[in-house]
Amino acid sequence: MTGKPFDVLIIGSGGAGLSLALKLADHSVNVAVLSKFALTAGSTYYAQGGISAVFDAEDSIESHIEDTLNAGAGLCEPEIVKLAVTYGKNSINWLREQGVVFTEETVITGETKLHLTREGGHSHRRVVHAADATGKAVSLSLIERAMEHSNITLFEHHNVVELITTKTSANPNKAAIGAYVLDSKKQQVNAMSARVVVLATGGASKVYLYSTNPQSATGDGIALAWRAGCRVSNMEFMQFHPTCLYHPHAGSFLISEAVRGEGGKLVLPDGSPFMQHFDPRGELAPRDIVARAIDHEIKKRGIDCVYLDISHKPADFIREHFPNIYEQCLKFDIDITKQPIPVVPAAHYTCGGVMTDSYARTDIDNLYAIGEVASTGLHGANRMASNSLLECLVFADRASEAILKTLADIPAPPAIRDWDESKVSNSDEEVVVSHNWSELRHFMWDYVGIVRTNKRLHRAMSRVELLKREIAEYYGNFRVTSDLLELRNLVIVAELIIRCAQLRKESRGLHYTLDYPDTDNSKPPQNSILIPEQFNH
Repeated sequence: MTGKPFDVLIIGSGGAGLSLALKLADHSVNVAVLSKFALTAGSTYYAQGGISAVFDAEDSIESHIEDTLNAGAGLCEPEIVKLAVTYGKNSINWLREQGVVFTEETVITGETKLHLTREGGHSHRRVVHAADATGKAVSLSLIERAMEHSNITLFEHHNVVELITTKTSANPNKAAIGAYVLDSKKQQVNAMSARVVVLATGGASKVYLYSTNPQSATGDGIALAWRAGCRVSNMEFMQFHPTCLYHPHAGSFLISEAVRGEGGKLVLPDGSPFMQHFDPRGELAPRDIVARAIDHEIKKRGIDCVYLDISHKPADFIREHFPNIYEQCLKFDIDITKQPIPVVPAAHYTCGGVMTDSYARTDIDNLYAIGEVASTGLHGANRMASNSLLECLVFADRASEAILKTLADIPAPPAIRDWDESKVSNSDEEVVVSHNWSELRHFMWDYVGIVRTNKRLHRAMSRVELLKREIAEYYGNFRVTSDLLELRNLVIVAELIIRCAQLRKESRGLHYTLDYPDTDNSKPPQNSILIPEQFNH
Protein backbone atom coordinates (compact mmCIF):
# COMPACT_ATOMS: atom_id res chain seq x y z
CA MET A 1 0.00 0.00 0.00
CA THR A 2 1.16 3.52 -0.80
CA GLY A 3 1.23 5.20 2.62
CA LYS A 4 -1.86 6.03 4.64
CA PRO A 5 -5.31 6.42 3.04
CA PHE A 6 -6.16 9.71 1.38
CA ASP A 7 -9.45 11.47 1.94
CA VAL A 8 -10.01 11.74 -1.82
CA LEU A 9 -8.25 10.00 -4.71
CA ILE A 10 -8.70 11.87 -8.01
CA ILE A 11 -7.82 9.94 -11.16
CA GLY A 12 -6.90 12.52 -13.80
CA SER A 13 -5.04 15.83 -13.79
CA GLY A 14 -6.95 17.92 -16.33
CA GLY A 15 -9.27 20.85 -15.78
CA ALA A 16 -11.89 18.79 -13.96
CA GLY A 17 -9.53 16.87 -11.66
CA LEU A 18 -7.34 19.79 -10.63
CA SER A 19 -10.30 22.13 -10.12
CA LEU A 20 -11.86 19.63 -7.75
CA ALA A 21 -8.55 19.02 -5.97
CA LEU A 22 -8.11 22.74 -5.29
CA LYS A 23 -11.69 23.24 -4.13
CA LEU A 24 -11.38 20.33 -1.68
CA ALA A 25 -7.86 21.10 -0.50
CA ASP A 26 -8.90 24.61 0.50
CA HIS A 27 -11.16 22.90 3.09
CA SER A 28 -8.29 20.87 4.63
CA VAL A 29 -9.12 17.72 2.66
CA ASN A 30 -6.13 15.45 1.96
CA VAL A 31 -6.18 14.87 -1.82
CA ALA A 32 -4.15 12.65 -4.16
CA VAL A 33 -4.19 13.41 -7.90
CA LEU A 34 -3.03 10.72 -10.33
CA SER A 35 -1.77 11.61 -13.80
CA LYS A 36 -1.29 8.78 -16.28
CA PHE A 37 1.61 10.59 -17.92
CA ALA A 38 2.92 14.12 -17.24
CA LEU A 39 0.52 16.57 -15.59
CA THR A 40 0.14 18.42 -18.90
CA ALA A 41 -0.62 15.31 -21.00
CA GLY A 42 -4.42 15.52 -20.80
CA SER A 43 -6.91 17.05 -23.21
CA THR A 44 -7.39 20.25 -21.20
CA TYR A 45 -3.83 21.37 -21.99
CA TYR A 46 -4.52 21.08 -25.73
CA ALA A 47 -7.92 22.80 -25.77
CA GLN A 48 -7.73 25.84 -28.05
CA GLY A 49 -11.10 27.53 -28.33
CA GLY A 50 -12.25 28.61 -24.90
CA ILE A 51 -15.03 28.42 -22.32
CA SER A 52 -18.60 29.46 -23.05
CA ALA A 53 -20.17 31.89 -20.60
CA VAL A 54 -22.63 34.77 -20.80
CA PHE A 55 -20.83 38.13 -20.41
CA ASP A 56 -22.19 40.21 -23.31
CA ALA A 57 -25.07 42.52 -22.43
CA GLU A 58 -26.82 41.47 -25.66
CA ASP A 59 -26.53 37.79 -24.70
CA SER A 60 -28.57 35.93 -22.08
CA ILE A 61 -28.61 32.76 -20.00
CA GLU A 62 -31.81 31.78 -21.83
CA SER A 63 -30.08 32.09 -25.21
CA HIS A 64 -27.12 29.96 -24.10
CA ILE A 65 -29.55 27.33 -22.79
CA GLU A 66 -31.52 27.36 -26.04
CA ASP A 67 -28.38 27.01 -28.17
CA THR A 68 -27.14 24.09 -26.06
CA LEU A 69 -30.50 22.32 -26.25
CA ASN A 70 -30.64 22.81 -30.01
CA ALA A 71 -27.14 21.38 -30.49
CA GLY A 72 -28.01 18.40 -28.26
CA ALA A 73 -30.76 17.29 -30.65
CA GLY A 74 -33.41 16.56 -28.03
CA LEU A 75 -31.31 14.54 -25.59
CA CYS A 76 -29.98 17.22 -23.24
CA GLU A 77 -31.34 17.27 -19.69
CA PRO A 78 -32.83 20.81 -19.47
CA GLU A 79 -32.18 21.20 -15.73
CA ILE A 80 -28.54 20.17 -16.15
CA VAL A 81 -28.12 22.61 -19.03
CA LYS A 82 -29.62 25.41 -16.93
CA LEU A 83 -27.33 24.51 -14.03
CA ALA A 84 -24.18 24.53 -16.16
CA VAL A 85 -24.97 27.67 -18.11
CA THR A 86 -26.00 29.63 -15.02
CA TYR A 87 -22.64 28.79 -13.44
CA GLY A 88 -20.59 30.01 -16.44
CA LYS A 89 -19.70 33.46 -15.18
CA ASN A 90 -18.68 32.15 -11.74
CA SER A 91 -16.49 29.54 -13.41
CA ILE A 92 -14.55 32.17 -15.35
CA ASN A 93 -14.18 34.36 -12.28
CA TRP A 94 -12.88 31.41 -10.24
CA LEU A 95 -10.29 30.63 -12.92
CA ARG A 96 -9.14 34.25 -12.92
CA GLU A 97 -8.67 33.96 -9.15
CA GLN A 98 -6.43 30.95 -9.83
CA GLY A 99 -4.24 33.09 -12.07
CA VAL A 100 -5.64 32.33 -15.53
CA VAL A 101 -5.17 35.34 -17.82
CA PHE A 102 -7.83 35.59 -20.52
CA THR A 103 -7.65 37.73 -23.66
CA GLU A 104 -9.13 41.19 -23.20
CA GLU A 105 -10.02 44.09 -25.46
CA THR A 106 -10.23 47.84 -24.95
CA VAL A 107 -13.65 49.42 -25.47
CA ILE A 108 -14.53 52.96 -26.52
CA THR A 109 -14.55 54.23 -22.93
CA GLY A 110 -10.91 53.11 -22.53
CA GLU A 111 -11.84 50.29 -20.17
CA THR A 112 -10.85 46.70 -20.82
CA LYS A 113 -13.18 43.74 -20.89
CA LEU A 114 -12.98 40.08 -21.78
CA HIS A 115 -12.75 39.46 -25.51
CA LEU A 116 -15.50 37.10 -26.60
CA THR A 117 -15.41 35.00 -29.75
CA ARG A 118 -18.18 33.00 -31.40
CA GLU A 119 -18.18 29.34 -32.37
CA GLY A 120 -20.49 26.88 -34.08
CA GLY A 121 -23.98 26.53 -32.61
CA HIS A 122 -23.73 29.76 -30.58
CA SER A 123 -26.08 32.62 -31.47
CA HIS A 124 -23.88 35.19 -29.70
CA ARG A 125 -20.24 35.87 -28.92
CA ARG A 126 -19.79 34.11 -25.58
CA VAL A 127 -16.53 32.16 -25.75
CA VAL A 128 -13.97 33.45 -23.25
CA HIS A 129 -10.45 32.53 -24.33
CA ALA A 130 -6.72 32.98 -23.83
CA ALA A 131 -5.73 33.70 -27.45
CA ASP A 132 -5.97 30.29 -29.19
CA ALA A 133 -4.42 28.27 -26.34
CA THR A 134 -7.05 28.51 -23.60
CA GLY A 135 -6.54 25.00 -22.28
CA LYS A 136 -2.83 25.52 -21.86
CA ALA A 137 -3.42 28.69 -19.83
CA VAL A 138 -5.98 26.93 -17.63
CA SER A 139 -3.88 23.80 -17.20
CA LEU A 140 -0.63 25.56 -16.28
CA SER A 141 -2.34 27.86 -13.77
CA LEU A 142 -4.15 25.00 -12.03
CA ILE A 143 -1.01 22.84 -11.97
CA GLU A 144 0.96 25.69 -10.41
CA ARG A 145 -1.69 26.20 -7.74
CA ALA A 146 -1.91 22.46 -7.02
CA MET A 147 1.87 22.09 -6.71
CA GLU A 148 1.90 24.85 -4.12
CA HIS A 149 -0.95 23.39 -2.04
CA SER A 150 0.08 21.46 1.07
CA ASN A 151 -3.08 19.32 1.01
CA ILE A 152 -2.53 18.03 -2.55
CA THR A 153 -0.14 15.23 -3.52
CA LEU A 154 0.50 14.85 -7.24
CA PHE A 155 1.52 11.51 -8.77
CA GLU A 156 2.76 11.63 -12.36
CA HIS A 157 3.08 8.49 -14.51
CA HIS A 158 0.56 6.56 -12.42
CA ASN A 159 -1.98 4.55 -14.43
CA VAL A 160 -4.96 2.91 -12.72
CA VAL A 161 -5.30 -0.83 -13.27
CA GLU A 162 -8.63 -1.36 -11.50
CA LEU A 163 -10.96 0.33 -9.07
CA ILE A 164 -11.35 -1.34 -5.67
CA THR A 165 -14.85 -1.62 -4.23
CA THR A 166 -16.34 -3.30 -1.18
CA LYS A 167 -19.62 -4.12 0.56
CA THR A 168 -20.07 -4.22 4.32
CA SER A 169 -22.84 -5.20 6.70
CA ALA A 170 -23.26 -1.55 7.52
CA ASN A 171 -23.40 -0.62 3.84
CA PRO A 172 -24.74 -3.34 1.53
CA ASN A 173 -24.24 -1.08 -1.50
CA LYS A 174 -21.03 -1.36 -3.46
CA ALA A 175 -18.66 1.44 -2.44
CA ALA A 176 -15.34 2.65 -3.84
CA ILE A 177 -12.40 2.43 -1.45
CA GLY A 178 -9.38 2.94 -3.73
CA ALA A 179 -7.57 1.64 -6.77
CA TYR A 180 -4.72 -0.57 -7.89
CA VAL A 181 -2.26 1.76 -9.59
CA LEU A 182 0.67 1.07 -11.89
CA ASP A 183 3.70 3.24 -11.15
CA SER A 184 5.00 3.33 -14.73
CA LYS A 185 8.46 4.53 -13.71
CA LYS A 186 9.04 1.72 -11.22
CA GLN A 187 6.91 -0.79 -13.14
CA GLN A 188 5.10 -1.90 -10.02
CA VAL A 189 1.45 -1.96 -8.98
CA ASN A 190 0.48 -0.42 -5.65
CA ALA A 191 -2.81 -0.29 -3.78
CA MET A 192 -3.99 3.24 -2.98
CA SER A 193 -6.95 3.67 -0.66
CA ALA A 194 -9.27 6.63 -0.07
CA ARG A 195 -12.66 7.49 1.40
CA VAL A 196 -13.77 8.89 -1.95
CA VAL A 197 -12.60 8.11 -5.50
CA VAL A 198 -13.16 10.48 -8.42
CA LEU A 199 -12.84 9.67 -12.11
CA ALA A 200 -11.60 12.68 -14.08
CA THR A 201 -9.88 10.73 -16.84
CA GLY A 202 -11.18 12.50 -19.94
CA GLY A 203 -12.60 10.96 -23.09
CA ALA A 204 -12.01 8.07 -25.45
CA SER A 205 -11.28 9.51 -28.89
CA LYS A 206 -8.06 7.51 -29.31
CA VAL A 207 -10.32 4.53 -30.04
CA TYR A 208 -10.29 6.00 -33.56
CA LEU A 209 -7.46 6.09 -36.08
CA TYR A 210 -7.63 9.87 -36.48
CA SER A 211 -8.16 12.04 -33.42
CA THR A 212 -7.44 15.57 -32.24
CA ASN A 213 -6.83 14.23 -28.73
CA PRO A 214 -3.52 13.51 -26.99
CA GLN A 215 -2.36 9.92 -26.47
CA SER A 216 -3.95 9.83 -23.01
CA ALA A 217 -7.57 9.84 -24.28
CA THR A 218 -8.11 6.09 -24.10
CA GLY A 219 -11.39 5.92 -22.20
CA ASP A 220 -9.78 4.60 -19.02
CA GLY A 221 -12.35 5.97 -16.58
CA ILE A 222 -15.30 4.71 -18.64
CA ALA A 223 -13.82 1.20 -18.78
CA LEU A 224 -12.86 1.24 -15.08
CA ALA A 225 -16.37 2.29 -14.05
CA TRP A 226 -17.99 -0.26 -16.38
CA ARG A 227 -15.93 -3.12 -14.97
CA ALA A 228 -16.76 -1.92 -11.45
CA GLY A 229 -20.50 -2.00 -12.19
CA CYS A 230 -21.54 1.52 -13.28
CA ARG A 231 -24.06 2.19 -16.02
CA VAL A 232 -22.79 3.89 -19.17
CA SER A 233 -24.90 5.92 -21.60
CA ASN A 234 -24.93 7.58 -25.03
CA MET A 235 -21.56 6.26 -26.16
CA GLU A 236 -22.69 6.34 -29.80
CA PHE A 237 -22.37 10.12 -29.71
CA MET A 238 -18.67 10.49 -30.51
CA GLN A 239 -17.99 13.98 -31.78
CA PHE A 240 -15.75 14.44 -34.78
CA HIS A 241 -14.15 17.86 -34.96
CA PRO A 242 -14.56 19.12 -38.52
CA THR A 243 -11.14 20.71 -38.87
CA CYS A 244 -7.97 18.83 -38.00
CA LEU A 245 -4.84 19.91 -39.90
CA TYR A 246 -4.25 17.55 -42.81
CA HIS A 247 -0.52 17.02 -43.22
CA PRO A 248 1.56 13.82 -43.10
CA HIS A 249 3.79 15.18 -40.34
CA ALA A 250 1.26 17.22 -38.34
CA GLY A 251 0.08 14.43 -36.04
CA SER A 252 -3.28 15.50 -34.60
CA PHE A 253 -3.19 19.29 -34.60
CA LEU A 254 -6.60 20.91 -34.21
CA ILE A 255 -7.64 24.03 -36.11
CA SER A 256 -9.88 25.80 -33.62
CA GLU A 257 -13.54 26.40 -34.39
CA ALA A 258 -12.85 30.03 -33.55
CA VAL A 259 -11.19 30.37 -36.98
CA ARG A 260 -14.64 29.82 -38.51
CA GLY A 261 -16.16 32.02 -35.81
CA GLU A 262 -13.97 34.88 -36.99
CA GLY A 263 -14.90 34.47 -40.66
CA GLY A 264 -12.93 31.47 -41.94
CA LYS A 265 -14.61 29.77 -44.95
CA LEU A 266 -14.59 26.08 -45.81
CA VAL A 267 -13.77 25.58 -49.48
CA LEU A 268 -13.07 22.84 -52.00
CA PRO A 269 -9.66 22.49 -53.69
CA ASP A 270 -10.86 24.85 -56.46
CA GLY A 271 -11.70 27.51 -53.85
CA SER A 272 -15.49 27.21 -54.04
CA PRO A 273 -17.46 27.21 -50.75
CA PHE A 274 -19.84 24.35 -50.00
CA MET A 275 -21.32 24.67 -46.51
CA GLN A 276 -24.26 26.73 -47.82
CA HIS A 277 -25.55 23.55 -49.49
CA PHE A 278 -25.79 21.73 -46.15
CA ASP A 279 -27.03 24.26 -43.59
CA PRO A 280 -28.18 27.92 -43.66
CA ARG A 281 -25.75 28.64 -40.82
CA GLY A 282 -22.87 27.67 -43.08
CA GLU A 283 -19.54 27.40 -41.28
CA LEU A 284 -21.22 28.13 -37.94
CA ALA A 285 -23.52 25.09 -38.04
CA PRO A 286 -23.03 22.59 -35.18
CA ARG A 287 -20.03 20.31 -35.46
CA ASP A 288 -21.91 17.17 -36.47
CA ILE A 289 -23.35 18.90 -39.53
CA VAL A 290 -20.03 20.45 -40.56
CA ALA A 291 -18.08 17.21 -40.06
CA ARG A 292 -20.62 15.21 -42.09
CA ALA A 293 -20.57 17.82 -44.85
CA ILE A 294 -16.77 17.64 -45.11
CA ASP A 295 -16.86 13.83 -45.00
CA HIS A 296 -19.48 13.86 -47.77
CA GLU A 297 -17.44 16.15 -50.03
CA ILE A 298 -14.22 14.17 -49.49
CA LYS A 299 -15.90 10.85 -50.35
CA LYS A 300 -18.02 12.21 -53.19
CA ARG A 301 -15.10 13.90 -54.95
CA GLY A 302 -12.36 11.44 -54.03
CA ILE A 303 -10.22 14.23 -52.52
CA ASP A 304 -7.87 13.98 -49.53
CA CYS A 305 -9.13 17.04 -47.69
CA VAL A 306 -10.98 20.33 -47.90
CA TYR A 307 -9.60 23.76 -46.99
CA LEU A 308 -10.30 26.36 -44.32
CA ASP A 309 -9.49 29.83 -45.60
CA ILE A 310 -9.19 32.93 -43.42
CA SER A 311 -6.56 34.63 -45.59
CA HIS A 312 -9.07 37.33 -46.61
CA LYS A 313 -8.71 38.81 -43.10
CA PRO A 314 -5.85 41.23 -42.34
CA ALA A 315 -2.58 39.45 -41.56
CA ASP A 316 -2.18 41.27 -38.23
CA PHE A 317 -5.69 40.22 -37.19
CA ILE A 318 -4.91 36.56 -37.94
CA ARG A 319 -1.58 36.58 -36.10
CA GLU A 320 -3.11 38.35 -33.08
CA HIS A 321 -6.13 36.06 -32.75
CA PHE A 322 -4.50 32.77 -33.73
CA PRO A 323 -0.81 32.97 -32.81
CA ASN A 324 -0.48 29.29 -31.95
CA ILE A 325 -2.25 28.06 -35.10
CA TYR A 326 -0.24 30.51 -37.21
CA GLU A 327 3.09 29.27 -35.81
CA GLN A 328 2.16 25.59 -36.03
CA CYS A 329 1.04 25.88 -39.65
CA LEU A 330 4.22 27.77 -40.57
CA LYS A 331 6.19 24.71 -39.45
CA PHE A 332 4.54 22.87 -42.35
CA ASP A 333 5.09 25.73 -44.82
CA ILE A 334 1.49 26.92 -44.59
CA ASP A 335 1.15 30.67 -44.12
CA ILE A 336 -2.47 31.06 -43.05
CA THR A 337 -2.37 34.82 -43.74
CA LYS A 338 -1.91 33.94 -47.43
CA GLN A 339 -2.97 30.31 -47.88
CA PRO A 340 -5.95 28.12 -46.99
CA ILE A 341 -5.41 25.37 -44.39
CA PRO A 342 -5.91 21.73 -45.49
CA VAL A 343 -8.33 20.09 -43.02
CA VAL A 344 -10.15 16.80 -42.37
CA PRO A 345 -12.52 15.68 -39.58
CA ALA A 346 -11.06 13.73 -36.64
CA ALA A 347 -12.49 12.17 -33.47
CA HIS A 348 -12.61 14.88 -30.86
CA TYR A 349 -15.01 14.46 -27.94
CA THR A 350 -16.93 11.74 -26.08
CA CYS A 351 -20.43 13.06 -25.37
CA GLY A 352 -21.55 9.93 -23.51
CA GLY A 353 -19.84 8.21 -20.61
CA VAL A 354 -20.38 7.14 -17.01
CA MET A 355 -23.87 8.06 -15.84
CA THR A 356 -23.94 10.61 -13.04
CA ASP A 357 -26.46 12.74 -11.19
CA SER A 358 -26.29 16.53 -10.84
CA TYR A 359 -23.64 16.19 -8.11
CA ALA A 360 -21.41 13.93 -10.25
CA ARG A 361 -22.28 10.81 -8.22
CA THR A 362 -22.18 7.45 -10.03
CA ASP A 363 -24.02 4.18 -9.32
CA ILE A 364 -21.29 3.18 -6.82
CA ASP A 365 -21.17 4.84 -3.41
CA ASN A 366 -18.27 7.28 -2.92
CA LEU A 367 -17.36 7.11 -6.63
CA TYR A 368 -17.74 10.32 -8.64
CA ALA A 369 -17.15 11.13 -12.30
CA ILE A 370 -16.47 14.63 -13.65
CA GLY A 371 -15.52 16.11 -17.01
CA GLU A 372 -15.52 14.26 -20.31
CA VAL A 373 -15.61 10.82 -18.67
CA ALA A 374 -19.13 11.53 -17.37
CA SER A 375 -22.53 11.52 -19.02
CA THR A 376 -24.23 14.35 -17.17
CA GLY A 377 -27.00 15.22 -19.62
CA LEU A 378 -25.38 18.53 -20.62
CA HIS A 379 -24.37 17.57 -24.16
CA GLY A 380 -27.15 15.24 -25.27
CA ALA A 381 -26.54 13.96 -28.80
CA ASN A 382 -23.96 16.61 -29.68
CA ARG A 383 -21.75 18.88 -27.59
CA MET A 384 -21.84 22.56 -28.44
CA ALA A 385 -18.43 24.18 -28.84
CA SER A 386 -16.68 25.34 -25.64
CA ASN A 387 -19.23 23.79 -23.28
CA SER A 388 -16.68 21.12 -22.34
CA LEU A 389 -14.36 23.10 -20.09
CA LEU A 390 -17.47 24.71 -18.63
CA GLU A 391 -18.74 21.23 -17.71
CA CYS A 392 -15.41 20.39 -16.06
CA LEU A 393 -15.62 23.43 -13.82
CA VAL A 394 -19.31 23.19 -12.97
CA PHE A 395 -19.26 19.54 -11.97
CA ALA A 396 -15.96 19.84 -10.12
CA ASP A 397 -17.75 22.43 -8.03
CA ARG A 398 -20.85 20.26 -7.61
CA ALA A 399 -18.76 17.23 -6.65
CA SER A 400 -16.80 19.27 -4.10
CA GLU A 401 -20.06 20.40 -2.53
CA ALA A 402 -21.32 16.81 -2.21
CA ILE A 403 -18.00 15.41 -0.99
CA LEU A 404 -17.50 18.10 1.66
CA LYS A 405 -21.02 17.45 2.94
CA THR A 406 -20.53 13.67 3.36
CA LEU A 407 -16.79 13.09 3.85
CA ALA A 408 -16.83 13.14 7.66
CA ASP A 409 -19.44 10.36 7.71
CA ILE A 410 -17.51 8.02 5.41
CA PRO A 411 -15.45 5.50 7.41
CA ALA A 412 -11.76 4.98 6.75
CA PRO A 413 -11.32 2.35 4.03
CA PRO A 414 -10.46 -1.19 5.13
CA ALA A 415 -7.04 -2.71 4.46
CA ILE A 416 -6.53 -3.64 0.81
CA ARG A 417 -4.69 -6.74 -0.30
CA ASP A 418 -1.46 -6.23 -2.23
CA TRP A 419 -1.50 -6.72 -5.99
CA ASP A 420 -0.70 -10.35 -6.84
CA GLU A 421 1.80 -10.90 -9.67
CA SER A 422 2.90 -14.37 -8.56
CA LYS A 423 1.35 -16.16 -11.55
CA VAL A 424 2.37 -13.84 -14.39
CA SER A 425 5.60 -13.18 -16.27
CA ASN A 426 7.12 -10.39 -18.34
CA SER A 427 5.77 -10.28 -21.87
CA ASP A 428 7.97 -11.60 -24.66
CA GLU A 429 5.58 -10.38 -27.39
CA GLU A 430 4.83 -6.67 -26.98
CA VAL A 431 4.01 -6.66 -30.72
CA VAL A 432 0.64 -8.23 -29.79
CA VAL A 433 -0.33 -5.04 -27.96
CA SER A 434 0.75 -2.68 -30.76
CA HIS A 435 -0.87 -4.83 -33.46
CA ASN A 436 -4.19 -5.10 -31.61
CA TRP A 437 -4.15 -1.35 -30.87
CA SER A 438 -3.68 -0.60 -34.58
CA GLU A 439 -6.35 -3.07 -35.70
CA LEU A 440 -8.90 -1.70 -33.22
CA ARG A 441 -8.45 1.92 -34.24
CA HIS A 442 -8.55 1.10 -37.95
CA PHE A 443 -11.84 -0.83 -37.91
CA MET A 444 -13.46 1.67 -35.55
CA TRP A 445 -12.60 4.44 -38.03
CA ASP A 446 -13.84 2.42 -41.03
CA TYR A 447 -17.02 0.94 -39.51
CA VAL A 448 -18.07 3.13 -36.54
CA GLY A 449 -17.02 6.57 -37.77
CA ILE A 450 -18.93 9.61 -38.99
CA VAL A 451 -21.36 7.55 -41.12
CA ARG A 452 -22.50 4.09 -39.97
CA THR A 453 -24.61 1.15 -41.18
CA ASN A 454 -25.97 -1.98 -39.49
CA LYS A 455 -23.55 -4.11 -41.49
CA ARG A 456 -20.55 -2.00 -40.50
CA LEU A 457 -21.52 -2.13 -36.83
CA HIS A 458 -21.93 -5.92 -37.00
CA ARG A 459 -18.48 -6.28 -38.59
CA ALA A 460 -16.96 -4.07 -35.91
CA MET A 461 -18.59 -6.05 -33.10
CA SER A 462 -17.28 -9.35 -34.51
CA ARG A 463 -13.76 -7.97 -34.42
CA VAL A 464 -14.21 -6.53 -30.92
CA GLU A 465 -15.23 -9.94 -29.59
CA LEU A 466 -12.09 -11.53 -31.04
CA LEU A 467 -9.84 -8.79 -29.66
CA LYS A 468 -11.45 -8.97 -26.21
CA ARG A 469 -10.58 -12.65 -25.93
CA GLU A 470 -7.00 -12.11 -27.13
CA ILE A 471 -6.45 -9.17 -24.77
CA ALA A 472 -8.00 -10.98 -21.79
CA GLU A 473 -5.66 -13.93 -22.34
CA TYR A 474 -2.66 -11.63 -22.66
CA TYR A 475 -3.68 -9.63 -19.56
CA GLY A 476 -4.03 -12.84 -17.54
CA ASN A 477 -0.56 -14.14 -18.40
CA PHE A 478 1.75 -11.14 -18.35
CA ARG A 479 2.69 -8.25 -16.07
CA VAL A 480 0.73 -5.12 -16.82
CA THR A 481 2.20 -2.22 -18.74
CA SER A 482 0.66 1.18 -19.42
CA ASP A 483 0.15 0.25 -23.10
CA LEU A 484 -1.62 -2.97 -22.16
CA LEU A 485 -3.91 -1.17 -19.70
CA GLU A 486 -4.88 1.36 -22.37
CA LEU A 487 -5.58 -1.37 -24.93
CA ARG A 488 -7.69 -3.31 -22.41
CA ASN A 489 -9.72 -0.16 -21.74
CA LEU A 490 -10.01 0.83 -25.40
CA VAL A 491 -11.53 -2.47 -26.48
CA ILE A 492 -14.22 -2.09 -23.80
CA VAL A 493 -14.92 1.47 -24.96
CA ALA A 494 -15.17 0.25 -28.55
CA GLU A 495 -17.72 -2.36 -27.50
CA LEU A 496 -19.77 0.22 -25.59
CA ILE A 497 -19.80 2.61 -28.58
CA ILE A 498 -20.94 -0.17 -30.92
CA ARG A 499 -23.63 -1.49 -28.54
CA CYS A 500 -25.08 1.99 -28.03
CA ALA A 501 -25.01 2.61 -31.80
CA GLN A 502 -26.86 -0.67 -32.40
CA LEU A 503 -29.55 0.33 -29.91
CA ARG A 504 -30.34 3.58 -31.75
CA LYS A 505 -32.66 2.93 -34.71
CA GLU A 506 -32.51 6.50 -36.01
CA SER A 507 -30.06 9.21 -36.93
CA ARG A 508 -29.73 11.86 -34.22
CA GLY A 509 -26.99 14.37 -33.48
CA LEU A 510 -23.59 12.75 -33.87
CA HIS A 511 -24.99 9.31 -34.67
CA TYR A 512 -25.72 9.05 -38.39
CA THR A 513 -26.65 5.73 -40.00
CA LEU A 514 -27.58 5.10 -43.62
CA ASP A 515 -30.06 2.41 -42.50
CA TYR A 516 -32.05 4.93 -40.43
CA PRO A 517 -31.18 8.32 -41.99
CA ASP A 518 -34.05 10.22 -40.35
CA THR A 519 -34.64 11.30 -36.77
CA ASP A 520 -37.50 9.40 -35.13
CA ASN A 521 -39.88 12.06 -33.85
CA SER A 522 -42.77 9.64 -33.26
CA LYS A 523 -41.87 9.31 -29.56
CA PRO A 524 -39.79 11.20 -26.98
CA PRO A 525 -36.06 10.64 -27.58
CA GLN A 526 -34.38 8.12 -25.30
CA ASN A 527 -30.87 7.83 -23.95
CA SER A 528 -28.94 4.67 -24.85
CA ILE A 529 -28.20 3.08 -21.46
CA LEU A 530 -26.02 0.02 -20.94
CA ILE A 531 -26.08 -1.94 -17.67
CA PRO A 532 -23.01 -4.07 -16.86
CA GLU A 533 -25.04 -6.95 -15.38
CA GLN A 534 -26.69 -7.49 -18.76
CA PHE A 535 -23.39 -8.28 -20.48
CA ASN A 536 -20.71 -10.87 -19.93
CA HIS A 537 -17.65 -8.67 -19.81
